[in-house]
Parts: sequence; structure tokens; C-alpha cells
Amino acid sequence: MSRKRLTQRFPALIPLRQAQRKACFYLGMRLDGRRYAAGRGKLLPLEVFSQTVPLYNRETGFPMVYQENKVFNLHLAAKELEGLLIRPGETFSFFRAVREADRETSYRDGLIVVNGELTTAPGGGLCQLSNLLFWLFLHSPLTIVERSGHREKDFPDLGDQPAGVDATVAEGWVDLKVRNDTQETFQLTLSFGAETMTGTLRADRETGVEYRVENRGLQYLRRGGAVIEEVDVLRREICRATGELLREQILYHNSCRIGYPLAAGLME
Repeated sequence: MSRKRLTQRFPALIPLRQAQRKACFYLGMRLDGRRYAAGRGKLLPLEVFSQTVPLYNRETGFPMVYQENKVFNLHLAAKELEGLLIRPGETFSFFRAVREADRETSYRDGLIVVNGELTTAPGGGLCQLSNLLFWLFLHSPLTIVERSGHREKDFPDLGDQPAGVDATVAEGWVDLKVRNDTQETFQLTLSFGAETMTGTLRADRETGVEYRVENRGLQYLRRGGAVIEEVDVLRREICRATGELLREQILYHNSCRIGYPLAAGLME
């Protein structure tokens, strides 16, 4: 049996531990020598990639009020990202960008995983935004600096992205970071429909490359009573002018526990 963490044994210590981690988290960014994206500007002329995803997941097993709260939280965070520029040499950090999103209006309780359990907490649901941003970044020449996948999925994904293409975030613990190693400037824009969220990555000039992201070797295995999803995430870089394959690489291997019933025929 695994040994319980101190905060699992004494839950009253959780706020203190969170404050400690957040202080170290942001201090580390102040001292790491990176230039972090913070500026905004007029709308850049070229659309690099855009994706629209549904906002409401009705398969969580929790009351829909937590989906409404999630959407409220997403709107708050998106305001801090709208029009953000990622200039050459700059690094984008999800939490550095949205750190003050709740300074005037508090986040509402949304779904979040704490100590391996799905529960509710203020700011829950922001992973849907980091997932979308990661999908945009994968369709660009931006360099992924930090990304962590969800270790558990307790309900089916929203949207039609390939399996394993996600980026969990937890302030003080896990961030999403990308670095601009190109000579182009990129820009984020976000918009909302009644039941959708659209993210767009723009640039000041044509990159000349199209990116295609897909799965390889997707399988579902049973281990120790748990169902595990295993998959490689593959990216192809295609020359826009000629259609020539410039590069093909497996970006990473993703593994996570599945906590919901799978469709018939998916298990090996």
C-alpha cells in the first residue's frame, strides 16, 4: 500500500501547502532567466490555426451547475489571454498569463482532481482552456517547454482531437509553457459562442508549414483492475507550397487511467 502524503493525512494543511508551492512557483519564473510573454497588440494578419470545442460536458456524473461554473471560469481566464503576443525569444506560461484572472471576480467551483479524486474547487475546469491552447501550439513551430498529461480521465473528452492531446494545469504544481524560437510573432485570440469556445493562433507572417497531429498505436489495456489508455502522439510537418513531407516525429507517449465505460470493442 502506498504511503499517504502529509496533506492526505492532515487536510487542514492543504491551504498552507498550496500557498508555499505557489510562492516558489512564481519565484522560480522570476529567476529562470526567461522572457515571458505579457504584451498585447493589434490583431496580427495571418491565421495559423483555429479550433472550436464544445463547452458543456454532460457525461461527468456531477450536477450541470459545475459545467456552468467552469464556463464562467473560462471566460475570466480567457480575458487575460485575449490578444496576447508571443514574440521571438519569449516564453508563454499559462499561469503567468492568467494569474490575476480572479483578482476582481472570484473563480467559481468547478471539477478538479485532488489527490487522485475528482472533486470540486474554485477555478476548476481551466484544463479545458489549457487543452485547447496546447492543441493550437501543436499546429505551430512553437517549442513545447512544459506539458503534463492528465493521469486520469473520469469522463470522455470534449471535441474530436486525437487521444492523449491534452495539457493539465495546477497552479503551483503543473504549467503549460511554450517558447518562440522563430523570427515570427504569434498571438492568441479566444471567443465564445452559446455552447462553444474558439481558440485561434495568429502570426505576423506566413510560416510556410502545415502541421498534422494524429495518433499511432492507440490501445486500451487492463492493469491491476484499471483500464489504461496508451498512445503515441505523432506530428507531420508539410510544406504548404509543395505538399512535401518535411518531417515526421513522435512527439511523446501518453498514458492515463480511464474512469468511464468504453465503447464495445475498444479493449484488447
